[in-house]
Amino acid sequence: MNTDWMKVFIAALFEVFWVIGLKYADGFWTWTGTVISIIISFYVLIMAGRKLPVGTVYAVFVGLGTAGTVISEIILFGEPFKMSKILLILLLLVGVTGLKLLTKDNVQEGADS
Repeated sequence: MNTDWMKVFIAALFEVFWVIGLKYADGFWTWTGTVISIIISFYVLIMAGRKLPVGTVYAVFVGLGTAGTVISEIILFGEPFKMSKILLILLLLVGVTGLKLLTKDNVQEGADS
């Protein structure tokens, strides 16, 4: 895996942090952590989008963030475990993986658009 795709995974991890933060933040430090997570998430996502196809990057980012958020809610916050929810997340991850596998990583050097 190259560093640009690693940036997408890092951005998705921070997306999970800020989405959970939006729901559970209730004080200065939790809101500060949420805002910092938003900034890091989008900064790293933008950096990845400079070298990789933006549509695929965004789809992978949102898919991983969604899966991570749902799984975190179940594990950390006692959301009900539903097999249908897990199966749909797996279907989402299969689609995201398929997009990543079908996307060429070689973007022309020096392209400024």
